[in-house]
Amino acid sequence: MTAMAITDEVSSPPSRAIADFAADLSLADVPEPVLERAKLHILDAIGLGLASNTHDFGKSAIAGVADIGEGGPCSVLGRPERLGTRDAALVNGILMHGLDFDDTHLASIIHPTCTSLPTALALGEARGLDGEALLTAFLAGAEVGIRIGGAVDGAFHHVGYHATGVVSHFASAVTAGRLLGLDADQIVAAQGIVGSTASGIQVFLEEGAWTKRFHPGWGAVAGITAAHLAKQGFKGPSRPYDGKFGLFETHLQDAAGNVDLGELSRDLGAVWRIGDTALKPYPVCHFIHGCADAAIELHQRIGDARIARVDAYLPEPTLHIVADPAELKERPTTDYEAKFSAQFVVAACLLKGRFGLPDLLPEAIADPEVQALARQVRCHADPASAFPTYFSGGVEVTLEDGRVERRHVRVNSGAGERAMEADAVVEKFMASATMTIARDQAEEIRDAVLGLEKVAVTELGSLLRAWE
Repeated sequence: MTAMAITDEVSSPPSRAIADFAADLSLADVPEPVLERAKLHILDAIGLGLASNTHDFGKSAIAGVADIGEGGPCSVLGRPERLGTRDAALVNGILMHGLDFDDTHLASIIHPTCTSLPTALALGEARGLDGEALLTAFLAGAEVGIRIGGAVDGAFHHVGYHATGVVSHFASAVTAGRLLGLDADQIVAAQGIVGSTASGIQVFLEEGAWTKRFHPGWGAVAGITAAHLAKQGFKGPSRPYDGKFGLFETHLQDAAGNVDLGELSRDLGAVWRIGDTALKPYPVCHFIHGCADAAIELHQRIGDARIARVDAYLPEPTLHIVADPAELKERPTTDYEAKFSAQFVVAACLLKGRFGLPDLLPEAIADPEVQALARQVRCHADPASAFPTYFSGGVEVTLEDGRVERRHVRVNSGAGERAMEADAVVEKFMASATMTIARDQAEEIRDAVLGLEKVAVTELGSLLRAWE
């Protein structure tokens, strides 16, 4: 089946159903559990954005954008600078996603919050909107991003694209369109316009480059631009997803025929995919989480016994991202290489019984014991994987005394029935935020986000900036 054959099965372009959903959405239509969960995801992303200020990539991003020399009304997380709308969205997108510790919708394999929140914060603050408007636009955009990722069943990753980098353009366009008060026709046009900007190649995996961090911020820039152009009558194609030479056909090529086009609009507004989104307990690629869980549990069983061999089992479609080429994954030298190395993460978890941000510091990555064990980890396709519903994983450890210890985790922590509860999310936020700001400021941000419907976005922005 070709992409065009799929198009024939729907009566109108998916962009129209998406536009109608976004234009008509009211916060009163959102189920209370979904709304409360959304605020936790926003809190999590803000905390991670604040923590990114302690890293070189965050400092470079801020300095690079500030070097353009254009100030504005919008706040930057944990910084005194005020930037223009698009520049603030760019930097905040980099900061939120930069630690790769942000949420993931497992089936869609995207990070939903960073596809929508940078746009919602910047444009909401620039236009003096309230928290209810921000939440409504955020939910509309994030839900659309998840639907696009879900329609391709992981195919963006398989052909070399970072799915979040691709879908963030559309999610941002929908978010910005809603905040600008565009009608459905204009939101269709905005989606069509960003069809020409949506990208994000995965070549960063070869050398631990910083471009993955840049992708959702650039999507925010594109979405804000497209919405403003559409507002002024700029014409965009109405079939950016399903048209001949549209997103799916051009990006996926031979895999385009497997796209579930109906996922873009099926039960849209009635069934909320964002409610299924997992928050991360570990600051590493989500594909490794099942293995990390298993290795941490095995740490307790192994004790001081010497390890002879380690076999790690991961979802087969993810091996090319987190396990291959083995000769490079076994020897990470940067934090980004380490968090995309199943070998390194499993070794660290086996030896320490935990994995957190301190385990990605230079001295932790260079730990000779961890490095030596990482070279003993062999990665295989997991025959018992529940991927993509869950990022399952297993670890088998052969000890020098002949014992073999095994643990397989079907539902990775943070997902499904193991989702992080509100208290755990708040605890993670406080730990992340206080890497950059004082505890009393972090507590005020926490309270504002958890009661966001009653808070002006300008008030939230003042809390997010660096205090004197």
